[in-house]
Amino acid sequence: MSNLDLHPAPSLCGGRADTPGGLVHELLEPKRVALGESTYVRRLLPNLGRRMIGGWAFVDHYGRDDIADEPGMQVPPHPHMGLQTVSWLHEGEVLHRDSVGSLQTVRPRELGLMTSGRGIAHSEESPRPHPRYLHGAQLWVALPDAHRHVEPHFEHHPDLPTVSAPGVTATVILGELDGTLSPGTTYSPLVGADIALAAGTRTSLPVEPDFEYAVLAMSGEARVDGVRVLPGSMLYLGCGRTELPVHAESDAGLMLLGGEPFEEKIVMWWNFVGRTGEEIARARESWTAGERFGDVHGYEGERLRAPELPPVPLKPRGRIR
Repeated sequence: MSNLDLHPAPSLCGGRADTPGGLVHELLEPKRVALGESTYVRRLLPNLGRRMIGGWAFVDHYGRDDIADEPGMQVPPHPHMGLQTVSWLHEGEVLHRDSVGSLQTVRPRELGLMTSGRGIAHSEESPRPHPRYLHGAQLWVALPDAHRHVEPHFEHHPDLPTVSAPGVTATVILGELDGTLSPGTTYSPLVGADIALAAGTRTSLPVEPDFEYAVLAMSGEARVDGVRVLPGSMLYLGCGRTELPVHAESDAGLMLLGGEPFEEKIVMWWNFVGRTGEEIARARESWTAGERFGDVHGYEGERLRAPELPPVPLKPRGRIR
């Protein structure tokens, strides 16, 4: 999925200096952003208060939207570099096309994982016909320097492992949870899991004390470590836990995101993750010239034009603002 902001602000993210060394409860409120013709998303990362959670550098939550009489998601071809995109649905379908020839419909609780590496282009759209409702999340993972120029590729994992206990089922999207490992390729220590809770369930999720964590509320009402989270909000939790108490006040869906604090500083602008402003500018020039990122075949429409770069140089701002 693209960042369709016409005036995206560059930001310097990463580094461990601003990572809390202990437990925190930081409720992140979303920014409403238009995505294509008829879809709006709630952008939770980067946020005014926080820019990364481990390697996770971008989080959008969308829906539950009734798109029965609408085109639904329509994101034209656009470029990515230096990151992985994670497509995750609770309802609906998304048709993925990319410049390495992938053509895949992603359905609920299936992992669509695109590693952009040195550069790739892709489009995402609700197929025609499509289910009535659309509800999901789109996330990016920043690639560490040693792997950020890998060959671009796409993975589709329709059957993901789960961890179950009375009243709770956790689907392991990326990384490892409670000894259960996702088949999705990762390049830094992290975890992403979808947590389905039955109403009234009280449980504790096993977590790593060296990871920082956040919980994205997808649906229902729940309390995470005593803090009430509602759909479309995200609770940042810091580091230092070995377990995370959760109480479902209704049937609820959560996403657990975590990872070792990302040591490298990155520059993120539009749909690019790099290390310098000059690198970002070169990537924009390549996309504008039709070079490097390849072509997406089969999408009915024009590709996205890159926004103008800001006239001011990038300023270091760290992991938090």
